[in-house]
Amino acid sequence: MSEPFRIAGTKGRPMRFVFDGIAYQGRAGDTLASALLANGVHLVGRSYKYHRPRGILSAGAEEPNALVAVTRGPGRMTPNLRATQVELFDWLTASSQNCWPSLAFDAGAINDLAGKFFSAGFYYKTFMGPKAAGSALWTKVFEPIVRQSAGLGARTTEPDPDRYAQFHAHCDVLICGAGPAGIAAALAAGQSGKDVILCDEQAELGGSLLHEATAGIDGKPARDWLAGALAELRSFANVRLMPRTQAFGYYAQNFVALSERVADHLPEMPEGARERLWQVRAKELVIATGAIERPLVFPGNDRPGVMLAEAARLYLNRHGVKVGSRVVIATAHDSAYRVALDLAAAGTTVAAIVDTRANPPAARLEEARNAGLRVVTSGTVIGTRGRLRVSSVGIAVVTGGVVGQPEWLACDAVLMSGGWTPSVHLYSQSRGKVVWSEDRQMFLPGVSVQAERSAGACKGAFALSEILKEGYRAGEEASGTARHRDFSVSGDSG
Repeated sequence: MSEPFRIAGTKGRPMRFVFDGIAYQGRAGDTLASALLANGVHLVGRSYKYHRPRGILSAGAEEPNALVAVTRGPGRMTPNLRATQVELFDWLTASSQNCWPSLAFDAGAINDLAGKFFSAGFYYKTFMGPKAAGSALWTKVFEPIVRQSAGLGARTTEPDPDRYAQFHAHCDVLICGAGPAGIAAALAAGQSGKDVILCDEQAELGGSLLHEATAGIDGKPARDWLAGALAELRSFANVRLMPRTQAFGYYAQNFVALSERVADHLPEMPEGARERLWQVRAKELVIATGAIERPLVFPGNDRPGVMLAEAARLYLNRHGVKVGSRVVIATAHDSAYRVALDLAAAGTTVAAIVDTRANPPAARLEEARNAGLRVVTSGTVIGTRGRLRVSSVGIAVVTGGVVGQPEWLACDAVLMSGGWTPSVHLYSQSRGKVVWSEDRQMFLPGVSVQAERSAGACKGAFALSEILKEGYRAGEEASGTARHRDFSVSGDSG
């Protein structure tokens, strides 16, 4: 089966997988989300209450829509997995949730038509019966309805045949996040001779460097530099690299809980543990968890085909997948311009860049217009159209607070970028208090409560040169060394 949205020449061994009973082709290294997008599949679920169509929004752990169930045999049906985190393997079998009789034709969508009768809080009064009926009205009528409707995925009723292990570990430096900041911190700490653990939730270490197509580091393309840095880290006997490992809890006295997925990416379950729980006590901690792109708010921004802009860039440069053939980009931030340039260079038609700002940076405007892209400043999105996938988007120019005449642009994807929000989750779990930055319009880590420091985008640094510098400095501080390495970065727009 062909992959109509896969870029020609994309490497990776072909794999077959099944979604909702239909067989598709993907590639080794795909996630379920990237493989579905390569086949032009955007509709992946239904909303909880009104059963509205839902599509893939992001490319990582922040995904709110693409929740699927993966079946691997008796006792191995796992519901509510994010398709953006499910690694593809041969004949992976997944299904959508919260729909009947099918995803495309869901009887529950009647709730959307009757939405005004199902406003927030309606159930608190609707499911209270008259006293004369006693408890029978609740137990025989309302409670079965509520139980049938509650939740998204259905659990398996068979016993779990797999094994799960737990380990305790100690280290001098624990680095959570293996993006550019985490890699730089690991290089600094690893060279000191201290015991270092570098963990990341993704299958491949590198973070944003894995889909960076234009920037260079120390005279090399970013991905080549990353390969060299990882080879250097693997050569250190004192450094442990832990991909597929999520830091999910930061407790007192630098006690951090890690969850390692050992076998979920394999076609056959091995004899050993399926997952490992690591309980790590670290002398020093470096938090390098990056940032999450902010969506924009406009009518119809939950329609399948509406995605975060950087997610589209990741699918393109990392997986060789175009999220659409004709896209409109709505933005309030500079980073969306590099997305537009990468998409245009790959052959995607960028119908327009709609920037809410009246005066975007001149350099960004010049780059876009030199590439032949249309830029609408002081623009806004007034809505989207399409039933199971976006088919057009309405835009207008705002002048003096007045919205002008709308223009409807045909498209099969709308990409949005409202800037970035630092991932301060682990820092907050350490009992640290975030501080509001008025000039940056974001919450940033404040004073450290435990023996930790944040570095990179989770601390508000978004230029690659600054991220690498901060990461290396954090690694030096955590390991008690002072090597002061400089990084030469080119082609990064921040």
